[in-house]
Amino acid sequence: MTTGVTRWVLGLAAALAAMVLMLAQAARAQEAAGEWHGVLSAMGAELRIGVVIETGPDGLTGHLTSPDQGPMKLPLAEVRMQGGRLAFKVPSVRGRYEGAWDVARGAWSGTWTQVQPLPLVLRKGPVPAAVRNRPQVPAKPYPYREEEVAFDSLGGARLAGTLTLPQGPGPFPAAVLISGSGPQDRDETLAGHKPFLVLADHLTRQGVAVLRYDDRGFAKSTGDLATAAAAEFVADAEAAVAFLRGRAEIAPDRIGLVGHSEGGVVAPLVAGKDPRIAYVVMLAGPGVPLGELLAAQRKAVYGVGGAPPERVERAQAVLARADAAVLAASDFQTVKREVAALLTAELGAPPEAAAMQAGLMATPWYRWIIGYDPRPALSRVRQPVLAVNGEKDLQVLPGQNLPAIREALKGNPDVTVLEFPGLNHLFQTAATGSPTEYARIEETFAPAALKVVGDWIVARAGPRASR
Repeated sequence: MTTGVTRWVLGLAAALAAMVLMLAQAARAQEAAGEWHGVLSAMGAELRIGVVIETGPDGLTGHLTSPDQGPMKLPLAEVRMQGGRLAFKVPSVRGRYEGAWDVARGAWSGTWTQVQPLPLVLRKGPVPAAVRNRPQVPAKPYPYREEEVAFDSLGGARLAGTLTLPQGPGPFPAAVLISGSGPQDRDETLAGHKPFLVLADHLTRQGVAVLRYDDRGFAKSTGDLATAAAAEFVADAEAAVAFLRGRAEIAPDRIGLVGHSEGGVVAPLVAGKDPRIAYVVMLAGPGVPLGELLAAQRKAVYGVGGAPPERVERAQAVLARADAAVLAASDFQTVKREVAALLTAELGAPPEAAAMQAGLMATPWYRWIIGYDPRPALSRVRQPVLAVNGEKDLQVLPGQNLPAIREALKGNPDVTVLEFPGLNHLFQTAATGSPTEYARIEETFAPAALKVVGDWIVARAGPRASR
């Protein structure tokens, strides 16, 4: 489903979009301290990786960064150096690095494993700055107010975010932005793009206040993303709405939800429970059972990546068996072992890579995803709904999902369903729609799509809307 589901589930295509990581050290503990950097490459896409290693009384510690994935610092665990070899884990993304010192290169040469193994060379020094043109990123000073905020949610999570407010006293209509799957910061940073920053800027200039927030357990928010599923994601969006309703600058009856990909699952769940929600915007949101969506997603992404059809079909059959085992399992540890063995035996996956993917699949989040059907929740939404998708979206295919959304919402009197020609899952103008194109495309969010979304929200909840 978004850069999200794909990033977490899709093997190679998934590993790229949310793969966020890598690190390194040196031949002795004292020499490992400092900064290291590398580039993770697959299917034409690249992620810059940085790591800071520190020595302490209990050995080596540190954190990993991936500037192309956002301003996060992911703690390292089990950092070990022995016999010229380096190993560490990044538990928050279920990743692991193992490498050996390469004298000729003066670097660590090894493998990063997250769903599947990929080569990664870590060299001494900070991460080089990227030379990328992102013309839509807004420049300060903004013609509106921006405020750092925080609010509490389920399980003691403290969510950090940004509230942008138009000039003037208000009260203003508002939008809560809900990100896709996987760890996302408030800007939904991916491949050097910040689509939620661009969208928030556009809406706020239109007179709509916008609240966007870091996912629980990620960036500046607290909580545990690894154990989160539907209840937590819905509660987080509800907490964001409650926060806005407590602000004097916000019109409490004109707050809407804008969800991207998996966020398009969460938004209808919230709106169906809360009739005070003013509107729902689904940006590449699902309309079919998510197990079916993932199967179509895998086929589309693997296909555009050049995988032979027979290999794709075999992988689909094996993963369908793995999904069935996850849904039927009574405990996650048992099914984790079963799935890892299945992936190794049937697909030839290396044991460690199989264990990594099985670890992802044996989580509350994945079980919820593959067992969830969004149609009943959609049928309960009575607020105005805008559902849009890109023609070239390979993660939430428009031909599969938009008709299902329209059918589920047939009892709703105000529904707009649109497919934008030539746009991908991020609403960029794209050649193929493959996730490997995201970083190479300069456009962050097609202006035509921004205009449609902004105009639709203003028409239903804006200052001149009659409600």
